[in-house]
Amino acid sequence: MTATLRATGLDCAIGGRTILRAVELAVRPGEVLGFVGPNGSGKSTLLRVLAGIRPPAAGAVLLDDQPLSALSARRRAQLIAMVGQEEELPADLLVGELVALGLTPHRAPWSGGDRRELDAVHKALSTVDLADAVDRPVEQLSGGERRRVLLARGIAQDAPLLVLDEPTNHLDIRHQLQLLDLVRALERTVLLALHDLNLAADVCDRVVVLHDGQARPAAPPEQALTPELVREVFGVRATRVTHPDTGRPHLLFTPTLERP
Repeated sequence: MTATLRATGLDCAIGGRTILRAVELAVRPGEVLGFVGPNGSGKSTLLRVLAGIRPPAAGAVLLDDQPLSALSARRRAQLIAMVGQEEELPADLLVGELVALGLTPHRAPWSGGDRRELDAVHKALSTVDLADAVDRPVEQLSGGERRRVLLARGIAQDAPLLVLDEPTNHLDIRHQLQLLDLVRALERTVLLALHDLNLAADVCDRVVVLHDGQARPAAPPEQALTPELVREVFGVRATRVTHPDTGRPHLLFTPTLERP
């Protein structure tokens, strides 16, 4: 269950101010595509446009060759699951009830709560290591647990395209690594924004770097995240080394006094 996504001539704006211009993007079926860039570079805005939550200022987004603008909200929710960076969670819901909301786009009117739905909720919570939290009030969750519950809701939504905005925020290192392993195993098309360049390099098939209002062409991590580019975009020096256990390239960072 995967999807293709294409953006052509895409401009993204907030409050009349254009954040990104002329974005061209073609996402392959089953690909994990990462977005990185400095704070304020437009990662969250671009993901919301690609998910159909925010309209583009110009250009078009096509999902499996269908313009997002031509899809109903219900149909779009059946095809795209979005897990935002910060979401206010209803304090009076139980964890299982919140995760079950991911099934709403697939329900018939006034249905819900049957055995298949309960199984889907438990399965989604198990994948994020929170199977025992199904009856806990949402207000009792830590920040990291909230992130994992929101991901479980996105998984339960069972959409071929999963969009994740900073999914590792508030997570300890064990759950960061578990989450990214899970993303690779989902066999869906995944778009995700990350701050950690090494995590992006580890989990993503290709990476898009956002900088100065532009989205650089998607490229494999070793091509997209060269030391020269990291210095230009992030204003730090990067040294590429080989991880002694995995044999994969890893970036070490040191500060520089130069402005990015």
